[in-house]
Amino acid sequence: MSDQRKTPTSPTPQTPDGDRIAKVIARAGRASRREAERLINEGRVSVNGKVIDSPALNVTARDRVSVDGVLLDPPEDARLWLYHKPTGLVTTNSDEKGRETIFDQLPEDMPRVMTVGRLDLNSEGLLLLTNDGGIKRKLELPSTGWLRRYRVRVNGRPQDATLDPLRKGIEVEGETFQPMIVDLDRQQGANAWLTVGLREGKNREIRRAMSHIGLTVNRLIRVSYGPFQLGDLKAGEVQEVRRRVMRDQLGLEAPIEDKPKPTGRKPRPDRKPGRKPGQSMAGKPGKPVGNHDKPSGRPGQKPGVKTPAKPGGRPAGKPGMGTQSGPGGRVFKSGGTTSSKGGPRRAR
Repeated sequence: MSDQRKTPTSPTPQTPDGDRIAKVIARAGRASRREAERLINEGRVSVNGKVIDSPALNVTARDRVSVDGVLLDPPEDARLWLYHKPTGLVTTNSDEKGRETIFDQLPEDMPRVMTVGRLDLNSEGLLLLTNDGGIKRKLELPSTGWLRRYRVRVNGRPQDATLDPLRKGIEVEGETFQPMIVDLDRQQGANAWLTVGLREGKNREIRRAMSHIGLTVNRLIRVSYGPFQLGDLKAGEVQEVRRRVMRDQLGLEAPIEDKPKPTGRKPRPDRKPGRKPGQSMAGKPGKPVGNHDKPSGRPGQKPGVKTPAKPGGRPAGKPGMGTQSGPGGRVFKSGGTTSSKGGPRRAR
């Protein structure tokens, strides 16, 4: 009989309690995870009074975390806003050239927010804002796969074949751009209007791609980001997305207090006693309830094709997907105009 010796197994290391400190800082709306890691490396973050130099640390609610000497606020519920960025504003917290930023124009009663992606100085349209670093990171990842659509005006008279390289994917200055969805809408004098869709957001991607095929962009408007639409939101205005819609679109868990409570009632039986199998609730065998003589959907729609609902149930042309107009049902207006009193402090 052979002597079989068992190799001693080392105990599995336990995962520390809490969350990574960069995640906690992002969740509090102080910075994105990447920015939080930079702040840690710069020695600007302390835990329980001790400066840390590595983001490889878990903290719990019992720990006191400070950034630049300021204690983190308790994490708020995740929120998301639509903002119509006008041209002439920089998408950054502070600009080294002293140019005006979008945060200089946000309403006074907005909480501290971060931008989801960027729009350059001369671009306009839909910019998503959030107070949650985790949401920011999730929406910016290409793996999310959300389509971003733009209305683009170019100088020139392009033909449909001119745009084919963009549909196949191109390389510009050693950087690969993924295939774009490009439609030639109309010619307007010396300019042409295009609709462009892409699923990644590299720096000045559309402008650089158009320049590569000999076209110059002279206006660029982002009209949607995934399911969220710019609609007729005016330049400088902000609208908050309904939290239930935000959770549904991002796959987030609802807060416990928002979850429906059981009523205690017994479920209704599928059919009343004495009703014959196959007989409808209306009493006619085999015929469903409701008027099904008229075709459903829009005129010209093929039978069996369900018309996609307007995002949030709003009529066409209205901004956002299931948006609400902030506290009091009003639209936030930038430039120092506020829509409600007693709101959170202004984001900087």
